[in-house]
Amino acid sequence: MAPSPKLSLSNARPYAFTFPPETTALIIIDMQRDFVLPNGFGYIQCGNDEIHSAVRTIVPTVQKVLEVSRAMGLQIIHTREGHKPDLSDLSAAKKLRQISHPNGHHTMGIGDQGPMGRLLVRGEWGHDIIDELRPVPGEVVIDKPGKGSFWGTGLHRVLLARGITHLLFTGVTTECCVTTTLRECNDRGFECCILSDCTGGFDQQQVTTAMDTICGQDGLFGYVGHSSDFLEQASKFQERTPPIAPPASFDDALPSITELQQLYKNKLADPQVVINSVFDRIEKYQKIDPAVWISIESREKVLEAAKALSEKYAGKPLPPLFGIPFALKDNIDIKGVRTTAACEAYAYVAESTAPAVQLLLDAGALYIGKLNMDQLATGLSGCRSPYGTPHSVYSAEHISGGSSSGTGVSVAAGLVSFALGTDTAGSGRVPAAFNGIVGYKPTKGTISARGVVPACKSLDTLSIMTPTLADARQVWYIIDQHDALDPYAKPPQSLSLWTIDYRGPLTSGFRFAIPPPSALSICSPAYLSLFSAAVQKLRSLGGVLVEDIDYAPFEQAANLLYDASLVHERIACIGASFLSSHLPSLHPTTRALFSATLSAHVPAWQVFHDQAIQASCTRLAQNTFLPGSAGIDVLVLPTTPCHPTISEMQAEPLKLNAHIGTFTHAANVVDLCAVSVNAGWIQEEQDRGKLPFGVSFLGGSGMDAKILSIAGVFEDMVREELGGR
Repeated sequence: MAPSPKLSLSNARPYAFTFPPETTALIIIDMQRDFVLPNGFGYIQCGNDEIHSAVRTIVPTVQKVLEVSRAMGLQIIHTREGHKPDLSDLSAAKKLRQISHPNGHHTMGIGDQGPMGRLLVRGEWGHDIIDELRPVPGEVVIDKPGKGSFWGTGLHRVLLARGITHLLFTGVTTECCVTTTLRECNDRGFECCILSDCTGGFDQQQVTTAMDTICGQDGLFGYVGHSSDFLEQASKFQERTPPIAPPASFDDALPSITELQQLYKNKLADPQVVINSVFDRIEKYQKIDPAVWISIESREKVLEAAKALSEKYAGKPLPPLFGIPFALKDNIDIKGVRTTAACEAYAYVAESTAPAVQLLLDAGALYIGKLNMDQLATGLSGCRSPYGTPHSVYSAEHISGGSSSGTGVSVAAGLVSFALGTDTAGSGRVPAAFNGIVGYKPTKGTISARGVVPACKSLDTLSIMTPTLADARQVWYIIDQHDALDPYAKPPQSLSLWTIDYRGPLTSGFRFAIPPPSALSICSPAYLSLFSAAVQKLRSLGGVLVEDIDYAPFEQAANLLYDASLVHERIACIGASFLSSHLPSLHPTTRALFSATLSAHVPAWQVFHDQAIQASCTRLAQNTFLPGSAGIDVLVLPTTPCHPTISEMQAEPLKLNAHIGTFTHAANVVDLCAVSVNAGWIQEEQDRGKLPFGVSFLGGSGMDAKILSIAGVFEDMVREELGGR
C-alpha cells in the first residue's frame, strides 16, 4: 500500500514539522469578539489599546490559512472561552484572582456587563467568533470554561473520533489559551505546531517566551512554524490533487458522501438531479426485490425538499450532509410518517422526529423512506416481515440478514447513500456482512435512542450502514451527540479516552485477538478459510495477534441474550398486554418466540442472578481492552459463521437465527462497540456468482474511533486487492 502523502513546514523550529493532511486539523483558539474587538474582555485584560490593536493584525493571515485549510479538506476546530449564564462553571479562583489585585487594571470581571454584553458569557454577542472567521456548517466549535480546551469539553473525543494525529495552532492568546491547549494536546500524544504569525498575545515578551518554550529543548512540546511555509505546501498539495470531474450520470451508482459534497460545493451536481436518479434506481430495483421498502416518500415531495435546500443555502457554505439521500429502518420515527416496526397492529404516526434523525435533517440530508425489517426487531434473518422477505443483493436465494434487512439492501443496491438501522443483537452488522457493506454499531448510549421502537432498551443502539467506513464516519460525526433526555445515554465524561500514536496503526502497530479454534469451528469451511486470510492481512498490516485472551466472558454473554432471563426485557419494552392480545396476528416465527417467552415461568431472583453474570462478563470483557502490554486494541471475529439461503432459514427459523448470531450477540450485553466490513468473496457453487464475507472489529466501551481506524487500514487493503470493489 502506498504511504499517504505528507506535507512539511521545512523552516519550523526546532526542525521540520511533517504532517499528513488527512489526519491534520487546524485549531483556531478563541478568536471571539470578546478577545479581538475593542471594549471586550481581551481589551480589559490587556489594558493597552496599542497592544490590543496589534493582536488584531493576525486576523487576515488566520483568515487566509482557514480558507486554504478548508479547500484542502483539513478538519477545522474552533474554540470559544466562556461560561454558562449562571456562572456555575466559573471557579472562584478564576473569577476573583485578577480583579482582586490591589494595584491592578482589571476594573471589570467575567460576567460583568460590558459594551458587547456580559463578559465571557455564552450566548452574549461578544462571546461569539468574529465574522471573518465564522465557522461554517460541519466545523466543530468547542465551548470551554477554562484556559485550556480539554477541561469540561469533548475536544479529546472529537479529535479521536476524527482520527486526528497532527494539529496546526492559531488564535489568541499565545501566552495563555493557545499554548495551554497545545501542552494538553502534547500530553495526549498529538503532534502540534503553532503558526507564529497566526497567533498573538497581550504581552510580547510572554508571547516570545511561550513559543520558545514550546519548541525549546529540541521540541519539548512541539513546533513553531510560519504561515508562508504552510501556504506554499498547501499550494503544492492542491496542484497534485486531480480536478473534480462531474460523473456522466448518477444512473448506475451514487458517489461517496465526500465525493457528493465536493460535487455540490463546486456546482457540478444538483440535489434534484441526484434525487431523480435515486427514485429511478428505486423503481428499477423494486422489480428485482419488491420487499426492501415499507414506505417511500413521493418523488415530488423529496424533489421539493431538495429544491428548498438548494434555495436555503444558495451562495452560502453547505452543511455536511447537504443533498445526501438516506433512509430509515421502520422502527425509527420521523414526524408525520407511519412507524410500523413491521407490525400493523403496533403501527402509529410519529408525532415527533427521533433526535438522531433530526440531526441528519439539520445537516442537509434528504429523507427517502422507511425500510423493511424483521417484525418488532426480533431476528437476524430478514425473513420475519409481513411486508415480504428481502434477499441479499448478490443472490436472490440467500437471506439479506436482519433485523435491519431493508437497511442493508438499500445501501448495497445503491438506492441511498446511507441508512440508519438498529442493533440489539447484531442487526446492524449481519445485514451489512451479507450485503458486502459497512455496518457500524456505536457504543450504546452514545447515540440518542429516543424516537426508536425499543427491542431491549438496555441493549439497543442505532446503527449506521454505508458503502465505506469513511462514509460511516461522516454520518457518525453528525449523530454522535449526547442526549440528556435519553435515560440510557452515557455521560460523555464516562467514555474511554486514550493517548494516540501520531504515526497511525500502520506504523505503530496494534494488538488484536480472535476467538479460539473451538469457537471458530462452527464456521463453514469457506468462512474459516477467508477468516484465516483476514488474520494474515491484519498481521501484514502490523497487527500483533494476542493468543491468550480469555474468550469465555464473550461466549457466556452471548448466551445470556436469549438463553436467560434477559430476553424478558423484550416483553417489557414492547408490552406484555400488547403481545398477549396480538399474538395471533404476529408473523409465525415472531409469534413462536414471544409465545415461548410469555409462557416461561422465570423466578424473580433469576433476573438478578443473570444481571450479576452480565456485570461480571462486562467487567472481564472490558478489561480485555485496557491499555497496556496485556490488553488488546480490537477483537476480530467473523461477523457470521455462514450465509444461509432463504429456504434454509424458513426451515429452521429459530435454530439457524441463533447460529448466525453466534459472534454478534455479545457486543451490547458487555457494552462493546463494533463494526463489520467486507473482507472478501465466496464463490457460489455452479458459478452462480459470489457472496460477500464480513469481518467484525470489536472494542471496549467508547473506543469507537480506535476500532474504526484499525478497520480502516484493513478495509483499504481489501479494497486495493479487489480493485476498489
